[in-house]
Amino acid sequence: MDVTMLICLLVLGGVVGFAAGLLGIGGGMLLVPFLTMLFAWQGMPAELVVHAAIATSMTSILFTSISSVRAHQQRGTIKWSIVWAMAPGIIIGGLLSGGAVFAALSTLWLSLFFALFVGYSGWSMLRNKKPKPSRQMPGVVGTSAAGAGIGFLSGLVGAGGGFLSVPFMVWCNVALHNAVSTSAALGFPIALANSVGYVVSGLASGESRPGMLGYIYWPALLALVCTSVLTAPLGARMAHRLPVQTLKRVFACLLFALAGYMLFKAWQTFTG
Repeated sequence: MDVTMLICLLVLGGVVGFAAGLLGIGGGMLLVPFLTMLFAWQGMPAELVVHAAIATSMTSILFTSISSVRAHQQRGTIKWSIVWAMAPGIIIGGLLSGGAVFAALSTLWLSLFFALFVGYSGWSMLRNKKPKPSRQMPGVVGTSAAGAGIGFLSGLVGAGGGFLSVPFMVWCNVALHNAVSTSAALGFPIALANSVGYVVSGLASGESRPGMLGYIYWPALLALVCTSVLTAPLGARMAHRLPVQTLKRVFACLLFALAGYMLFKAWQTFTG
């Protein structure tokens, strides 16, 4: 890794850490497109670039989520009952996704899948449809099932699940600030389950190369974590100062921009 690449990763880690704390998104929505660009620029094989970007992004969430959760917990806004109810399903879904399905998908399908789900999440947040006042979080079984779906889909796009868990909780009449805080806490089990899966599936597929553990490119991971854990608490503090509508607009605009880039990446792969 050259000095320019290292500087890019350190800056990217700082920006993504701040966004993770601010929006409860784990940072993966930002990391995957930029890591895809950086890994391709460094000459990583095209068939491995998106897989490595997603796996490295997800693993970094193990660290940013801890830093972000500490800041949110100080505010007392994490709904731990939701976290404990979702965690079993998240772990099952994450292991299935990262450990089996992920390795079977091509770069084209991973890019397309990322773009469609991120774009839909942005649209859901921006349209600001009010949930029915009587709607609440489902029971333990229903919440765990939702967690399984979130863990599975998160593993395919390398994100901490905030792009699904935040809209889901808001739809169930959880206040946005509580949803963002709770989503940050959910990022750890999502990242843990999927990271284990990426290592196992990457080693089994024989795609690992120097500097990689399974599909995880660990030199980039270390650089990202160095700065992201410092800026995540800053973003978490800012999340409690901004109005709800501002948070929603920031969230949606970020997701639209990143969905557009990954659609372009999918098109490049299809026509290449």
